[in-house]
Amino acid sequence: MTSPDRWPEIRGIAYGGDYTPEQWPREVWHEDVALMREAGVNLVSVGIFAWALIETSEGVFEFTWLDELLDLLHENGISVDLGTPTASPPAWFFANHPDARVVSRDGVTMGFGARGMASHASPAYREAIVRIASALAERYGSHPAVVMWHVHNEYGVPVGEDYSEQSVRAFRGWLREKYATLDALNAAWGTTFWGQRYGEWDHVGAPAAAPSVVNPAQRLDFARFTDAQLRACFVAERDAIRAHATQPITTNFMANQSWTTDLWAWAREVDIVSDDHYLWAADPEGEIGLAIAADLSRSVGGGTPWILMEHSTSAVNWQPRNVAKRPGEMARNSLTHLARGADAILFFQWRASRSGAEKFHSAMIPHAGTSSRVWREVVELGDALERLEEVRGSRVAADVALLWDFESFWAQDLEWRPSVDVSHADQIRAFYERLWRDGITVDFALPGQDLSAYKLVVAPAQYLLSAADAANLTRYVEAGGTLVVSFFSAIVDENDAVHPGGFVAPLRDALGLVVEEFLPLREGARHTVGWTGSTAETLVADAWQEDLVLHGAEVKATYVDGPGAGKAAITRHAHGTGHGWYISTRLDAASLGTVMSDVYADAGVAPSGHPEGLEVVVRRGDDADYAIAINHRDDDASLAASGVELLTGADVDGELLVPAGGVAVVRTPHTP
Repeated sequence: MTSPDRWPEIRGIAYGGDYTPEQWPREVWHEDVALMREAGVNLVSVGIFAWALIETSEGVFEFTWLDELLDLLHENGISVDLGTPTASPPAWFFANHPDARVVSRDGVTMGFGARGMASHASPAYREAIVRIASALAERYGSHPAVVMWHVHNEYGVPVGEDYSEQSVRAFRGWLREKYATLDALNAAWGTTFWGQRYGEWDHVGAPAAAPSVVNPAQRLDFARFTDAQLRACFVAERDAIRAHATQPITTNFMANQSWTTDLWAWAREVDIVSDDHYLWAADPEGEIGLAIAADLSRSVGGGTPWILMEHSTSAVNWQPRNVAKRPGEMARNSLTHLARGADAILFFQWRASRSGAEKFHSAMIPHAGTSSRVWREVVELGDALERLEEVRGSRVAADVALLWDFESFWAQDLEWRPSVDVSHADQIRAFYERLWRDGITVDFALPGQDLSAYKLVVAPAQYLLSAADAANLTRYVEAGGTLVVSFFSAIVDENDAVHPGGFVAPLRDALGLVVEEFLPLREGARHTVGWTGSTAETLVADAWQEDLVLHGAEVKATYVDGPGAGKAAITRHAHGTGHGWYISTRLDAASLGTVMSDVYADAGVAPSGHPEGLEVVVRRGDDADYAIAINHRDDDASLAASGVELLTGADVDGELLVPAGGVAVVRTPHTP
């Protein structure tokens, strides 16, 4: 797992982005480094897509241009995050090894001309990535410019699963290691259903497209296998680098934007967590999704500082509608990541490309050049980050945890679930948004982790829950914790088999109930819930109801209409010295506000009281706290604070006005 002593040797907050000088003539390189110094850039990622230029044919390397580049950057005080270019093998590789191509689930062999298209199970690919990683590390492991290594790029994107023959063979080997015997595999997969029992290992294949729905336990194991295969590729490169270099090694995650990789497992393999995040333009409040990604990046790394490896200065190019960022939005995005634990703010990319698939993607130097608003904001951000140098190394503390379990998501996303309207992503967003609007900072956690430090744990979408993890959550409640569980949770075990005793049975003691039957609604149907908690009101819900059988739980809300009319909808149960809450229908973030108000009272958690739209996160250092405020409102907002505002140097005595669309960072010394 990440640790502070593995941070790259860079002074202050790291600032910069992906640099692709191979796309430009030499005279542009010298212009680039001069502009980097003007903008305050101190770190660039190099070589991520340059395999064809470094290894020009199999085993033949050309380093002259890279030698020149690294020397130039070092001479200008700019450090390098050196990439291994293994996300994009060159044309000669596929010409020599055509069987290394990825095959899709429906049997289509992927062609050349994109990125991320090599089979993770191909022996030739494994050999090639180790060869180039070793060659780069041997040559540049002691180069003074290189402060960090960047393996591959966005594992699992754009393709993770591979159904080639090589992958099928590797899957069989993975299964034999996991289950040892076919009897154990048959039991785990429930192969007596539809007569799928296996009598020979050679008969076991990947869950390729079939006439109907493929065994869900097989699909789940294939997702686990794919994640393990991708991670093994990373480890092979990491270890090849480590044989020649001592700098920290990372790879860029895509927290909250890709579900292929289990970031909890990946974080144990990297020296530093790094993440790529891009606003989803269709979301009018993309800052909430950004905050989710930032909190997840911090959480999988155990709370240590992490790197925002990529985000955009303005619009991206790969969404249906690529909305440009408005003035000040780039700074708000950047400082939100900083507020939530990032000690490095990097972009894709430094200079906008004139050719290729991403030529319409924004950059630190856009096509409009240095006379543009974007460039002015890039320079301003560099200046701001220099002023915030002392924030580096401070930590974020949270009293609330939301459960985030990739294996549960993989299982829930499979076919033939009770309703297509039940989405783990939607449920997490609704609960997180409620907490975000209430100004409550959260960590993400796994259900099996030690949760004792949290006053409140929320399980928005824990469809898959092992008996052991359920016991952990039950102990958390017994010991005085407050647990909130949302509908369609604790349904299946680790093999996607319904728990003995029925739905929610593993949490019966913690919640004081079980679910007799799901009552999903027709498309577009809405219903009402009568809340009888600390206030009496009617809440609007949709998509889902459940028929609950109570075993001691107290009814806090009932269904007013719909198939569950008159039955319990929301419950609270005392267990040990804590409480378990269950919400059996889908509420939006606004309606959740009513419910969570009573939950907060149980947990001893208080909303911040900040004006809605004023996002405030506190980072705690050894000697001071740093309140980082981001105003997403169209009007000024008042922040209660005392200390020094670091961006302006102004003293703050009790209250600070944060301008509309602006940011502020207030240092408050710890009192002795």
